[in-house]
Amino acid sequence: MIPAVVDLACMRDAMNKLGSDSDKINPLVPVDLVIDHSVQVDVAGSANAVQANMDLEFQRNRERFAFLKWGSNAFHNMLVVPPGSGIVHQVNLEYLGRVVFNTDGLLYPDSVVGTDSHTTMIDGLGVAGWGVGGIEAEATMLGQPMSMVLPGVVGFKLSGKLNNGVTATDLVLTVTQILRKHGVVGKFVEFYGEGMGELSLADRATIANMSPEYGATMGFFPVDHVTLQYLKLTGRSEETVSMIESYLRANKLFVDYNEPQSERVYSSYLELNLSEVEPCMSGPKRPHDRVPLKDMKVDWHACLDNKVGFKGFAIPKEVQDKVAKFSFHGQPAELKHGSVVIAAITSCTNTSNPSVMLGAALVAKKASELGLQVKPWVKTSLAPGSGVVTKYLLKSGLQKYFDQQGFHIVGYGCTTCIGNSGDLDETVASAIAENDIVAAAVLSGNRNFEGRVHPLTRANYLASPPLVVAYALAGTVDIDFDKEPIGTGKDGKSVYFRDIWPSTEEIAEVVQSSVLPDMFRSTYESITKGNPTWNELSVTDSKLYSWDPNSTYIHEPPYFKGMTMDPPGAKGVKDAYCLLNFGDSITTDHISPAGSIHKDSPAAKYLLERGVDRKDFNSYGSRRGNDEVMARGTFANIRIVNKLLNGEVGPKTVHIPTGEKLYVFDAATRYKADGHDTIVLAGAEYGSGSSRDWAAKGPMLLGVKAVIAKSFERIHRSNLVGMGIVPLCFKAGEDADTLGLTGHERYTIDLPSSISEIKPGQDVTVTTDNGKSFTCTVRFDTEVELAYFNHGGILHYVIRNLSKQ
Repeated sequence: MIPAVVDLACMRDAMNKLGSDSDKINPLVPVDLVIDHSVQVDVAGSANAVQANMDLEFQRNRERFAFLKWGSNAFHNMLVVPPGSGIVHQVNLEYLGRVVFNTDGLLYPDSVVGTDSHTTMIDGLGVAGWGVGGIEAEATMLGQPMSMVLPGVVGFKLSGKLNNGVTATDLVLTVTQILRKHGVVGKFVEFYGEGMGELSLADRATIANMSPEYGATMGFFPVDHVTLQYLKLTGRSEETVSMIESYLRANKLFVDYNEPQSERVYSSYLELNLSEVEPCMSGPKRPHDRVPLKDMKVDWHACLDNKVGFKGFAIPKEVQDKVAKFSFHGQPAELKHGSVVIAAITSCTNTSNPSVMLGAALVAKKASELGLQVKPWVKTSLAPGSGVVTKYLLKSGLQKYFDQQGFHIVGYGCTTCIGNSGDLDETVASAIAENDIVAAAVLSGNRNFEGRVHPLTRANYLASPPLVVAYALAGTVDIDFDKEPIGTGKDGKSVYFRDIWPSTEEIAEVVQSSVLPDMFRSTYESITKGNPTWNELSVTDSKLYSWDPNSTYIHEPPYFKGMTMDPPGAKGVKDAYCLLNFGDSITTDHISPAGSIHKDSPAAKYLLERGVDRKDFNSYGSRRGNDEVMARGTFANIRIVNKLLNGEVGPKTVHIPTGEKLYVFDAATRYKADGHDTIVLAGAEYGSGSSRDWAAKGPMLLGVKAVIAKSFERIHRSNLVGMGIVPLCFKAGEDADTLGLTGHERYTIDLPSSISEIKPGQDVTVTTDNGKSFTCTVRFDTEVELAYFNHGGILHYVIRNLSKQ
């Protein structure tokens, strides 16, 4: 994802106003900036989908891209990989990752701080890296050291070998479930054991990528012979690979499984025999809710029956067999509960893995040869993580079978997994909405939280690319692949799952013959040269950015308005209203959506008032350079559950003083206008999901001063501190419900007035206006975080320090 250069530009302006030399704003550490431009799948199922989508992306995002191109000229030490080149994590894995740096003969291990939570994919290459919010990344770029509490390290021993037909995706979904259950938030996970030799580098990267889904800071795979082979495959020179091996061996950082292994000491231990992994999916609403493939039909019907929740839709028995008939471009069509309407092979978890990509292509080939065809109303798409994937799909001769099944390449970047699936056909959308159908999406991504993939797909399943194709062919998740046919072949006979599923040997053979080093070299030799549209963008050479007050994409954020050289100091919270009262597992998608902008939302109203047509709304992710849009998008998820609404789902809350039900932005605006602070109550795992800095920036702009939760996800807690919001944890065994808090109270948080009197992790008292009192732990985890809070946030801390230099 793109670091928030807009904030750096704003900091440059602020420093200029404070009388500092603006040139000091240049990044002090190397910055590799990949413009991973989140392709909106407006055009799918056509041979020219890539170019058509790229044209639309540049049309919509020209201003944004020009801003980033300006940034590449205005800041030193910054490499920009232009849009259309691939997803940041795969480009990092195949091209940018050094493993060992060589700076004028000084060798040292590579490390990465990334502004996307799935930065962790690089850990599969033996490079220590993890995601942070854009707020923290900006400070790091400007020379601010990263501070963290030394984490525990979980040792995860792998043994055995995956069975025939079991994919890396099945493995990672199994690992995700095991680690989420074990509890690894804020910890490192290191994989080891004899089973490591059975995993390709791509398999390791797939597991490392999903660290955020199992909650770890990183899932690390030490460098061994498999790593070296991958470096050679991806075009790194023999000389470079030899240097890497020599350096790591000399520093005891290389693992040689041909030598006796010493016993490792970890904080805790887990073990998995790879032979126990079975084909599976995860869903319908969370990535760690794994479902064995053989149990999918039973699990689906249980979800229909269960009360509304992570595993339930509460569909009455009498309407579970409802059939919605409609006409799709003149053809008779029908949808039922569980009908698949979106099938997407999407960046970034799986498209770095040739075995699952070519395996999916083999499924498409076998299906085509037997006469099976994906129903035309299923929106199919293929978004590889790099151009190399296109090369080996063409080399293998298998791309044509993807095309025959509608899986045309739509672009190189985030698509369905980030909510950029594009609109469904109007007839399909109407059939779902008018009949209250629980429609399904099946995607090879890493996130399936409510409202993320598409507003009309209430059931969303993560699956391997081959399974995405299989479910697209079946047209429903309500199927037992062991017993029920997928469809009828051209010979009139039933075709079963086993008839189209390739063996491990078949996949290995096509990988061996089709994935070649020259593909990586040729792809990345020209990657920084861009494309004609990017190269034609005209930008100023000015060191200061010229803000356009009429822009709905790039807006000068208000963080530094009225800023003084002296920090404001620590401030408690007095008589604050509760803006929202949440339960468990509120994700950053709930807090700050990155998907489509709902037509009735405050953000939509803002854009319409400024002459933006609905068709040009684009997404929240694309407009994250405009604080006016993003503040209105905060807590605007249509599936959010706020206890103040007594069971009603949606982006509204109760304005406590009047009892009115308002959009969250409107309620927050009224509280601010009346001079009232607000807090948020929450359950466990608050802020899980993407490392989305707007999930902290947005609440700060809404006037939220503190979040009181049972627990926080690592990156989001850090982001809250970075924006001057106090993160507080209930004591073990307590939460809002056990303490009898309804959210209608007013809250006072008794923080010491002097920052010197506050210590990391200390207890504070919270009182309410109705006489309740309870103790919470302040989640400032380090002295440095306390300094950030004293300054009103990390950006203010950095800019004051730079201005003094």
